Formats: sequence, structure tokens, C-alpha cells
Amino acid sequence: MSDLVRTAVSLAPLTTLKVGGTAQFYAAPRHEAELAEAVQWAHQRDCPLTILGAGSNVLIGDRGLEGLVICTRHLRGIHWHESQGQVTAAAGEPVARLALLAAERGWAGLEWAIGIPGTVGGMIAMNAGAQGGCAADCVVSVTVGDRSGHSATLTATELNFSYRSSILQNQSTLFVTQATLQLHPGGNPQAIVADTQAKLKHRHTTQPYHQPSCGSVFRNPEGHAAGRLIEQCGLKGFQIGQAQVSPLHANFIVNLGGATASDVWRVLCHVQSEVGNRWAIALHPEVKTLGVLP
Repeated sequence: MSDLVRTAVSLAPLTTLKVGGTAQFYAAPRHEAELAEAVQWAHQRDCPLTILGAGSNVLIGDRGLEGLVICTRHLRGIHWHESQGQVTAAAGEPVARLALLAAERGWAGLEWAIGIPGTVGGMIAMNAGAQGGCAADCVVSVTVGDRSGHSATLTATELNFSYRSSILQNQSTLFVTQATLQLHPGGNPQAIVADTQAKLKHRHTTQPYHQPSCGSVFRNPEGHAAGRLIEQCGLKGFQIGQAQVSPLHANFIVNLGGATASDVWRVLCHVQSEVGNRWAIALHPEVKTLGVLP
């Protein structure tokens, strides 16, 4: 077995929700050569492959995941293209760090992303967004790999972005290795940093950042805010086991300590049922589920 690949690695500590079982096989490459090695290892064994970034938008079942889990959070690197006002970032770069670095350079366009707890790869795949902005607003191109070891560059148009989705969202064939974003240089660094920090403060005061969660659980139905629908059903504070609908923001399910993925899933399903019964509106999860759930 490759020295890069480990067995029976717990995935719960690698997710922001802090739940989930073990990976049958696990690799955490620190550069592209190791990523290629890990992908080749899975390909040669016809092994299921799961890509995990910061683990901020996933719910992994308690039984864990079969095959190889590749964690890309250590694939880091940022290159600023001064003349074009563009930045290329590796898949594992934290979105919040990139947003702050851009602000400090006086480059506008990522202020909205400061509170997103994921990586660049995850941001692209799900077209993450907040406070009026989203990934689709600034993506120029994305380099993707596949389990055969091939790579390709896709334009924003080819990624087929839509609300909290792209062609990369619900498939395991392609994964992001780096992305190039179009920003707006030449601004006042102090002003952009101040705006960025104000957005972060707003998120911290309106969302349960002090507790383990997977971020927003449901997409907003057209014309509605999912959190508001859930709150009006009286579900703030609803709890199963150690999983609870946040009393601060109803579109978050938090881990009170010791929650299982099954607890979270049952809370999620109860919320869907209650909102559907009261409002005749179907809530669709924004969180990506992996593995077996009840």
C-alpha cells in the first residue's frame, strides 16, 4: 500500500459538524504529485473515490465511507495576476483566507465570501454564496481532474452554475484542483477590509458559528427564506439526540456534543416534513450527504 494511503481514518474530526464514521482508505496529499498518486491508487484498484475539502457542507453517515477519501485541504497556493486583476487559488485554499488577502491588497469582489468556512474547491462545486454574492460572479475558469488522472480546464459557462449548484455538485467523476477568479484591483485596502470585516461580524452575530454545524442546511425556496419558514413552524430549538435546530438561526442544525449523523438526519427530515405540511413547500438540502443515512 502507498505510504500516502491510510486505513480506517475517522472522518468526524474532518467535518465542521463533527459527525460521521470512518474512511475505509484515506489520503491527504500536500501537493499535486501526491494528489495524482492517490487518484492513481484508487483507479488501479477500481476503488470508490470521494473528495473532501474542509468538510463544511457535508453530512457523512455513521457507517463511514467505502473506498478512498482524498482530503484536499492541504493543497494550497495562491498566485495573483496583477495585470489582469485575477487570482488563481488551489482547491484547498480556505475561502475566508483568500477573501481577506484580496481585501488587504485592495482587490474587491470577494467580500461576501469572508464567512464561508469551506475551501475554494468546495465553493466552486456548490456555487457557494452569501450576502448577495456567489462563486459564479467571479469564476473565470477551473482546472478539474478525474479519477483516470486526466485534467481539463472548464470555463464558467461550462460549469453551468445555478443557485447553489454546478455540474460538479452531484457527481464524483470530476474534482477541482484550482480556480481562477476575476476580481477588481485598485481599491482602497482599508475600506475593503472594513467592509469585509463588517460582513464577517454580521454572520457571526446572526449564525451559530460557535457551535459545530454544516452551515445552511436547506436551499432557499424561490421567494422564501428557508430559515424563516422553519422558524414560523416553531422549530427553533427542536432536538433529537444531540442534534438541534439552532435557536439563533433556524436553517442551521448544530451538534450540541456527541450528536450522530443519524440524529442530524432525523432532525433534517422532521424539519422537511413540518415545513411541507404547513406551507406545502418542499425544502431541498443544501448540505451534501455521503454514505448511508437512515
